[in-house]
Amino acid sequence: MKKLTLILTLLISITTFAQNISGKAYYQSKTTVDMDNFGGREMNEERKKQIMERMKSMLEKTFILTFNNNESIYKEQEKLETGGGGRGFGMMMSSFSAGAQYKNIETNQILEEREFFGKQFLINDTVTNLDWQVGKESKMIGQYLAIKATAMKKIDENDFSMARARRGRGDRGNREEDAKDEESKKEVAKDSTETKNDDPFDQIEIPKEVLVTAWFTPQIPVGNGPGEYAGLPGLILELNIDRTTILCSKIVLNPKDADKIEAPDKGKEVTREEYNAIIKEKMDEMRENFRGRGGRGRGRG
Repeated sequence: MKKLTLILTLLISITTFAQNISGKAYYQSKTTVDMDNFGGREMNEERKKQIMERMKSMLEKTFILTFNNNESIYKEQEKLETGGGGRGFGMMMSSFSAGAQYKNIETNQILEEREFFGKQFLINDTVTNLDWQVGKESKMIGQYLAIKATAMKKIDENDFSMARARRGRGDRGNREEDAKDEESKKEVAKDSTETKNDDPFDQIEIPKEVLVTAWFTPQIPVGNGPGEYAGLPGLILELNIDRTTILCSKIVLNPKDADKIEAPDKGKEVTREEYNAIIKEKMDEMRENFRGRGGRGRGRG
């Protein structure tokens, strides 16, 4: 009851504060990878550790959200290159990382820079409007009271930024079939030298939908948040999307010298549907090229 009273008091007291607001929010983004299902049983632990170290720069990043009442720009914080970047499939996956993301809450527009295999695109889309369910659960994030909200988000089948290691049956909780799997393991092991599958496309999967959990604060009454996320009555301070957690570590409100928010304009302008079609065409081409080079069926002579 005390928590509910506090929330109501905050909602009433912030109405005057909401007239003019600007600021910067710093977010730490971290994505975990299930290495148990990555690379198959042939990959030893030392090799998995090496891959994780190479992927660290892709999996752990710092972003800055510069915002005002209606607009925002979300960018990765610039950092010195450490060298030794990923190669092969890791380099391909890095092509799916978004560049600067501009949102206009008033016009419901999002402009997103993307560099895909050396080509620059500017995706012109609408802000993702999720069906947020605001609950009663709350917690403190720094000095701000944050309220929990959840929503289900549908994922495009060509959104490789959401790709994850393909899960086995046990991970899906299908224990009834595990016994059958045990019986077939010997057969699989017997034929593994002949049918070894090194196709990286078969080692990943893209979920059809994911649960998004957000923690927003009504103390900063802007309906904005990191990346494409928005639509709650307060700034989103924490997001959990599948294996990715984005947590706000610092907020600077109403700075004297506020950065100007400008929409990006570099790259070929395309719709989200057009961009996804470009990705699909390229992925199909890469898959065929890989298999044509003998990615499948090695050892059959």
